[in-house]
Amino acid sequence: MKYRKLGTTELKVSVICLGTMTWGEQNSEKEAFDQMDYSIERGINFFDTAELYAVMPRKETYGKTEEIIGNWFHEKKNRDKVILASKIASKSDGLEWIRGGSNNLGFDKQNMNQAIDSSLKRLKTDYIDLYQLHWPERKVPLFGELDYEHDPKDIDWNPIEEVLDNLNSLVKAGKIRYVGVSNETPWGTMKFLEAAKEKNLPRMMSIQNVYSLVNRVFDIANSEVSIREKCGLLAYSPLAGGRLSGKYLDNKKPKNARYTLWPRRFSRHHTDRGEVAIEKYVKLAKKYNIKPSTFANAFVNDRPFVTSNIIGATSMNQLKENIDSVNISLSDEILKEIQDIHLSDPNPCV
Repeated sequence: MKYRKLGTTELKVSVICLGTMTWGEQNSEKEAFDQMDYSIERGINFFDTAELYAVMPRKETYGKTEEIIGNWFHEKKNRDKVILASKIASKSDGLEWIRGGSNNLGFDKQNMNQAIDSSLKRLKTDYIDLYQLHWPERKVPLFGELDYEHDPKDIDWNPIEEVLDNLNSLVKAGKIRYVGVSNETPWGTMKFLEAAKEKNLPRMMSIQNVYSLVNRVFDIANSEVSIREKCGLLAYSPLAGGRLSGKYLDNKKPKNARYTLWPRRFSRHHTDRGEVAIEKYVKLAKKYNIKPSTFANAFVNDRPFVTSNIIGATSMNQLKENIDSVNISLSDEILKEIQDIHLSDPNPCV
């Protein structure tokens, strides 16, 4: 396994981060335990979760993933083996079961205190290493959107300095060690970094955004921020929800797969343009005798702004293929062919 520094901290996290959002929905607790055991054996020391999980979000499974991780910590007595990341939910429609409902969510002190205390209880730990803001309170392009459309009425969000001050209270209380953003824009990331520097408040150590062969929007501006500000990318959805494995090509519907269970969700991955690009990437991987999922993850792993690649799996075979990507280095020839495909139709699955 390879390791990289998390921001400006002393922590060295594995290049592969174990994603967890299917645990409690598509995966049982036993299957999750098996995934964690195997990941530790392979040298992974970085797990990512969120209070929102399991996915698809619903009242019955809210917090279930954190509970499973907590049960594993309790049984294995190995909390010290894991750099643990979690996230606090923000404003969003349809989350009425979280802290009084969607309109009441946010990064104010009361929400943060309730969220962190509940997460710590579920996780059966007294601290979280990296606490992330799951998505901004303000309106930004999210989940299938590309362009920012300004709304002068979008003023109901906590000032960035106050959010950092609230996070600082959690740091001082020993409940969290470091902080990060997620689904954030270059403007948002820089404002957090500037406020932290000016007021001597916790600085953002990472940005967790989507990144894959078919969604490289992060390249456009966020990548420079990540490199120059030492706020590296924690890349999520590196397989575009599993589509880059090739398992959905030709209208296949694998049993228990995400888009078989929820065909109308994550519509950004279901485009005609995306299908064409994915087929090209799968053929390219096979040309070089690399499994498509390993190939797609290997591309993400080696991007210069990536700190860690958050993989997800619903089977042990998937997990092994994803982790194996750390042993693959794509040649200049392969990278040139990838770039040719990319430039022929950039970002078909935004």
